[in-house]
Amino acid sequence: MRIIQINVYSAPLPVLGGTYRMASGSIDFVESTLVEVIADNGIAGWGETCSNGPVYQPQHTLGARAAIQEIAPGLIGEEASSIRSLSRRMDARLSGHNYAKAALDIAFHDLLGRSFGLSVATLLGGALTDRVETYYSLVVGYPNETARIAADKVLKGYPRLQVKIGGHDIENDIETVHKVWEATAGKVRIAVDANRGLTVAAAIQLSRSCQAIPIVLEQPCNTFDEVASLRGRVWHPVYLDENTEDQNVVLRAISLGIADGFGLKVTRLGGLSKMTAVRDMCAIRSLPHSSDDTWGGDIIAAACVHLGSTVEPRRFEGAWIAQEYIDGHYDSANPITIREGHIAVPQGPGLGVKPDPGIFGKPIASYG
Repeated sequence: MRIIQINVYSAPLPVLGGTYRMASGSIDFVESTLVEVIADNGIAGWGETCSNGPVYQPQHTLGARAAIQEIAPGLIGEEASSIRSLSRRMDARLSGHNYAKAALDIAFHDLLGRSFGLSVATLLGGALTDRVETYYSLVVGYPNETARIAADKVLKGYPRLQVKIGGHDIENDIETVHKVWEATAGKVRIAVDANRGLTVAAAIQLSRSCQAIPIVLEQPCNTFDEVASLRGRVWHPVYLDENTEDQNVVLRAISLGIADGFGLKVTRLGGLSKMTAVRDMCAIRSLPHSSDDTWGGDIIAAACVHLGSTVEPRRFEGAWIAQEYIDGHYDSANPITIREGHIAVPQGPGLGVKPDPGIFGKPIASYG
């Protein structure tokens, strides 16, 4: 089974219901990049990568497409049954750009699963559950409104909330955390996510002011070293998110003991292959983590859910997908949807989802 063609597509994803606000900026519109990898047996696998604009992280849309342009021609004719070999081939074609390689890696898993009649979860070691937790992300806002939305999401069954902070005075952030805690009455787990938006001093002040509230501080500060300096100075567990650019950073954080858990992104780490290795590193140290991505549609959502289903449930912090913020689905027959704060693991071979024919129009690039 050899790769004979790779098609690249673009999918516009305007943010549904207004602006998604984080400390690093606001998002009104994103554009996802999808790849279709076709083998000589006629079977195709799909992958996706979607950045949160050009500021949230170094990854960006045009960068992904330029990187795929460098990599894809070198994959034509390659044996598709060895994902490890294909990963080495991608690295030989281009250094770095994990977020672009991730789209291809996801497609390889989908192709292999479809060819052998196996789900991606099975390829990753086997699902431990038939549905995974997700969580709702409360965008940066004002205390009373954020608390009102939080209470509504508890009623809708979400077991975990992520409260975005930053961009306001620290007093506003502290009040928001207290209001959310009061509104949810301890019925959900709460992560307070600054998206790198706090100084060390502000992170310590927030933790001190919310000492009695059982929260997790997610990526409170900008750099790895700033987060490391919080050890022993805050009253809450600290998770790394944006700093986890590759497997080595995760390994370093674990070995230095500066992270109590992780908010992990499939495409940021380079795809399902590398995320699986990180999953196993976290398992060795009993560290909780999520299985998320920055944005995207049914393809990346399915990848997050399949990986999430293989994580020990007691350590799993949820699979965040963008479904609440986008209109429609790529696969109208088998959409990835959130029901009562959980997502069913897709059934069928591969990812279990396949874009409707013609939904993306003509490819923006083709190789092979």
